[in-house]
Formats: sequence, C-alpha cells, structure tokens
Amino acid sequence: MLVLNEAGQKEFIGGQEDWSVAQNLATNCADFLPDEEDEQCDEEQLSCYNCRYRRWTMKSFTCMAA
Repeated sequence: MLVLNEAGQKEFIGGQEDWSVAQNLATNCADFLPDEEDEQCDEEQLSCYNCRYRRWTMKSFTCMAA
C-alpha cells in the first residue's frame, strides 16, 4: 500500500521486508519495470522491491512511477 508522504511522494507503508504485499502491488502495477539484476533483492522478479522506479528510504521506499 502506498501513501503520500510529507514531500508528496508515494511511499510504501510496508517497510523494507513486506515481501508478499510488494509482490502483489507490482503484479497490479501497469508501470512496473524490472531494475538491473544486481539491484534486485526479492527472489520473485515481479516485486516493487525489484522495480526500476523504487527509491529506497531509511524505512521503506518511494515509488517514482507516474
């Protein structure tokens, strides 16, 4: 699940280890693009954690897709 943070960015509220939710979100995302293989961290290819539009934060990540 994504919420707008103080900066107006879409931030994932599941943190950095909510694997099943990140995979489910990516499955339903028309903007998903896999990141370079060495930047991927989830064993499942289709995951927000592996998305080119993901930008890590201290606690989670923000989604930079349109």
